[in-house]
Amino acid sequence: MSRRQIDPLRPLTAEERGWLARISLSHLEPAAHVARATMLLAVAAGQSYTGAAHAAGRRSGEAVAHLVSRFNHDGVAAVEPRHGGGPPTVYTSAERDRILAEARRLPDPVRDGTATWSLATLQRALRGALDGLPRVSVFTLWRVLHEAGLTWQRDRSWCATGRVLRKRKSGTVMVTDPDTEPKKTRTAKFTRC
Repeated sequence: MSRRQIDPLRPLTAEERGWLARISLSHLEPAAHVARATMLLAVAAGQSYTGAAHAAGRRSGEAVAHLVSRFNHDGVAAVEPRHGGGPPTVYTSAERDRILAEARRLPDPVRDGTATWSLATLQRALRGALDGLPRVSVFTLWRVLHEAGLTWQRDRSWCATGRVLRKRKSGTVMVTDPDTEPKKTRTAKFTRC
């Protein structure tokens, strides 16, 4: 017999149940998201915390109790893991905007020493600028660019995802993927075309 649940799962709304079902069946979501959504759906179906943990391939019913408590407070956002330790983020939104502005600027081959940005040349340009960031790391650049939805392409360029030029009988048209924003929240892509 399991012990009494201190903070039982609140009733799920239809929208929350739909999101959790979609995440639990997804092959694109990180495995941790899928496991957490599966555990929440199992608890909502009436299983114990231990049973819900086993349904998701986990062992700890205590972790499910913490997840349920967080879900009651945060909603579906509880599926996303929190900060896992390490130093806190030091760059503000203004500094992130500065990084993105520099990345969107076309490099000058004479001044910047390159015709296309790489993370190292972007770092060098930001560290050398008067209003730049003297201690910015390559990892910070990569993370900011990916959070902005940009990906590094094989042709050594950065391109925005979700838009592509297609040839049609009537001419060339810009096609936009309507699901780009939900996809960016899962795995951010950085591109500049």
